[in-house]
Amino acid sequence: MTAHRGTAPSAAGTGPTDGRAAGPAAEYRPAVEVGGSHVTAAAVDLAAGTVVAGSRCRAGLDPAADADTLLAAIAATAGELVDRCPGRLADRWGLAVPGPFDYATGIARYRGVGKFASLRDVPVGDRLAERLGVRPDRLRFLNDASAFALGARRLQAPDAGRLAAFTLGTGVGSAFLDGDRVVEDGPLVPPEGRADRLTIAGRPLEDTASTRAMTARYAQRTGRQVDGLRELTALAAAGDEIATETVRTAMTALGAALAPWLVGFRPDVVVFGGSITAAWPIVGPPLLAALGVDTVVVLPDGEAAALLGAATHAATGADPAAVLASPV
Repeated sequence: MTAHRGTAPSAAGTGPTDGRAAGPAAEYRPAVEVGGSHVTAAAVDLAAGTVVAGSRCRAGLDPAADADTLLAAIAATAGELVDRCPGRLADRWGLAVPGPFDYATGIARYRGVGKFASLRDVPVGDRLAERLGVRPDRLRFLNDASAFALGARRLQAPDAGRLAAFTLGTGVGSAFLDGDRVVEDGPLVPPEGRADRLTIAGRPLEDTASTRAMTARYAQRTGRQVDGLRELTALAAAGDEIATETVRTAMTALGAALAPWLVGFRPDVVVFGGSITAAWPIVGPPLLAALGVDTVVVLPDGEAAALLGAATHAATGADPAAVLASPV
């Protein structure tokens, strides 16, 4: 964990990391985390609150690929985990996936979000279960930002009453926790608890504050294509004024859009994760200034937190609809 007043996150510290190696008599929870451009599967030791050392399996995803290609890549990564931990995995999987997605039924609802369009209305749960050779009810889906929030709370703020978590990567994810409940309804959170449902100047938030929006804006102004946010923030760090202005404008707009919800929800802890946190010295200061908060927690290994949250969700046995629609 690293608490920030606009400074860089530390790779060391007490953040979520791979834990001890698997022992022959251990039983671990299998978890999958699907991002906009990758999939990771790992074994989770819930008692220790860690990802089992050496168990992480990763693969790239092309968000524009056809449905069979995407499902094959996810299933293959999960299958690799089974091969790495033979006989050591529980039979119920936790899967953290981005929305829009019907988490109770396992059906994807992607439309107009710039990724996974081929999965729209596809029964992902049924298709993956068939590929993995398990019953569909052995797969329990959870929003990726909600999984991150549950894992972050377990690892960094177990005594917090309310926690707000945001993931910044290819898009903007969010989750609001009241204790262990994910709050997706009520006047204190955005619609469905989703920051991406908010607008900036009448347009969808991710048209301004996302990797695709920032890189597109930079290309429009300079005529130069950049390879994602990593290159854009590297240019900003090197003194490129247009790159700096592009990032600052987007992060200021994002902070201004989120700030009213933090005022209303009044979280005890605010947590940020996602690939963008690697560039926190660049993105953090304008974001925090617009949010109106002095200190947040930045988790450089947000993937581990999401895996822990997904495994925790799978182990609870709770009805997803009850967990994910708790009003305040």
